[in-house]
Amino acid sequence: MDPPEEHWLEEDSGPIVRPFAVVQGRIPSTGDLFDLITVVRATGLAGDPSLLEPEHMAILRRCARPIPVVDLSYELNLPLGVMRVLLGDLRTQGLISTGAPPSRHGRPGNDLLREVISGLRRL
Repeated sequence: MDPPEEHWLEEDSGPIVRPFAVVQGRIPSTGDLFDLITVVRATGLAGDPSLLEPEHMAILRRCARPIPVVDLSYELNLPLGVMRVLLGDLRTQGLISTGAPPSRHGRPGNDLLREVISGLRRL
């Protein structure tokens, strides 16, 4: 009797390229730090595609609409350190712009929220 065949899918093996290899061992410089909540948006400028890795292209596609760094890292399944290096590359080439997250203007203040919570507790 033959032993049962083992079946596994390529996804079971995990990523083929290790994260540090994606950025060739580089680390983000102190000037290129991106906060988790920094909002990134593609500028729409055409860069030299020969200088861009597939990960750069994926970032640019996803940044067509503003997105925080933390969400971008999660959606592309890249560690934050790797994401920061790649974003630094794109910012150096002028392919992305960064900004602060949307302001809380127009949202209720903490005092109002405390009053609502207090009123709910009294019920």
